[in-house]
Amino acid sequence: MVTAAQPLAHPLSVRDLGPNWYATVMGTAVVATAGSALPPHVPGLRGVLAGVWALSLVLLLSLLAGRTVHWARHRDRALAHLLDPATAPFYGCLAMALLAVGGGALTVGRDWIGLRAAVALDAVLFISGTAVGLAAAVAVPYLMAVRHRVEPGQATPVWLLPLVAPMVSAAVGPGLVPHLPPGQARETLLLGCFALFGLSLLATLVMLPSVFARSLTGGPLPLALTPTLFLVLGPLGQSTTAVGAFADVAPGVVPEPYGAGFGALAVLYGVPVMGFALLWFCLAAAHVLRARRQGMRFSMTWWSFTFPVGTCVTGAAALTRHTGLVAYAGPAVLLYALLVAAWGTAVVGTVRGLLRGELLAAPAAAPVAPRPVTARTTSGAVR
Repeated sequence: MVTAAQPLAHPLSVRDLGPNWYATVMGTAVVATAGSALPPHVPGLRGVLAGVWALSLVLLLSLLAGRTVHWARHRDRALAHLLDPATAPFYGCLAMALLAVGGGALTVGRDWIGLRAAVALDAVLFISGTAVGLAAAVAVPYLMAVRHRVEPGQATPVWLLPLVAPMVSAAVGPGLVPHLPPGQARETLLLGCFALFGLSLLATLVMLPSVFARSLTGGPLPLALTPTLFLVLGPLGQSTTAVGAFADVAPGVVPEPYGAGFGALAVLYGVPVMGFALLWFCLAAAHVLRARRQGMRFSMTWWSFTFPVGTCVTGAAALTRHTGLVAYAGPAVLLYALLVAAWGTAVVGTVRGLLRGELLAAPAAAPVAPRPVTARTTSGAVR
């Protein structure tokens, strides 16, 4: 947030272009992929979704270029981002942006670029996104332990970001399975995605209690961070999407009874997890409404309303496929309507903030308790 002591940034400045900006790519790509997963098929919708996916690809390429310039010309700021506990977790967004655009290429982008190009693009982005995601899942918790000096009272849902990235790989990877040679290649990729599912799920289960305990005992989050409560929906919806994707491709890829076992897992895991997602959605929405009444203004954290909700759409759509119940199709459509509204609001707010020069600053969490005026951040800036 810009204060009176900080000059407004030039709209094209990359000095403070942080990794949190990849959330714009994730939020845009999921509008396309979630729309293609909806149970009702609306005539003409795929053309619109393909256009939204193309926009996400343009955003991804633009941000990759901007971040390359940022590292080349402002290495001090880039390193400060890594050493800042409020910013480092957003490196998980880079991995998820790559994966989201890659998955979208295979679901709707192929209508524009062709199946062969879509498979190639998805393969490149899946490999690179998975590598970045695994690196972030290790490096960010390591930095939090040895350099960031965080305290339990500072826990926020942002801490989940680097741990969720492998789950996005798990959900996207099965789409490439049918395009590999039958036999070892297909089974290896499917079980590799299942391993990524377990990695992310267990890491999230370790981290989530800290976030939940903080929300109950530490008081409400600062207004600007309140939208990040929706980030908890990410691993819930994405894991349900992943098990549904495993069940879609497992028959004939892994021997029985494992193929049928993935089908059972899609329902036995997905139903209770989506139930908890509904509980968390209501809890997070209540906090957001409270924050809005108290004057919460637009910030980049509003993109938290997009990708996590999109994963719940794909998760509900997966349960619709594997249960045949209309009870899941209705919520999928309703959540998608909320997703589109949230995405439109975030786009308008982001464009307005860029034109005003108010948004190009590194994200920073407000302190949980007042700090001495001489305290310093890990990057050396005086608060």
